Amino acid sequence: MSRPPLVLASASPRRIELLALVGIVPDHIDPADIDETPLKAEQPPRLAARLARAKAEAVLTRHPGAVVLSADTVVAVGRRLLEKPADEAEAERFLRLLAGRNHRVFTAVACATAARTAHRVVETRVTFKRLSDAEVGAYVAGGDWRGKAGGYGIQGPAAAFVTRIVGSHPAVMGLPLPETVNLLVGAGWRR
Repeated sequence: MSRPPLVLASASPRRIELLALVGIVPDHIDPADIDETPLKAEQPPRLAARLARAKAEAVLTRHPGAVVLSADTVVAVGRRLLEKPADEAEAERFLRLLAGRNHRVFTAVACATAARTAHRVVETRVTFKRLSDAEVGAYVAGGDWRGKAGGYGIQGPAAAFVTRIVGSHPAVMGLPLPETVNLLVGAGWRR
């Protein structure tokens, strides 16, 4: 019996690399284009879950019969969401807010089939060291903040800022691996 095709609803090179680490290669890559605006008073884990589900369901309409995998990552300091910075000034504000304190990263992964959509949310706590003006300036000037929730990618130069992580390192990069594999197995997809 042949398996259904696996569609990754993301163009993130990190998510593709993380899937490859566990021996999974999507048959198709088809990024979702949805409105990612948070709803009024929406809590970070609910936002991540809603966006991951919406991405999977949107892409499933273009690939009937497939298993669609999607994810979304949200960074929060308290109840304050740190989305993808719009510009260098916002990236700098985010880094200064994260410097010397803990924050939470919520990554939701969703798996959609014609029968159902299931999801999991993984919370990881990350602590940044205190950052000097020179460190903030160099990081922002380097551009690694672009397109990244919270204005940083833990797999790049910002790794030097992290003093502690409690939870899933792959989830902070964009995809919690055990939860992803379990969702795919639960959807009937096999390697």
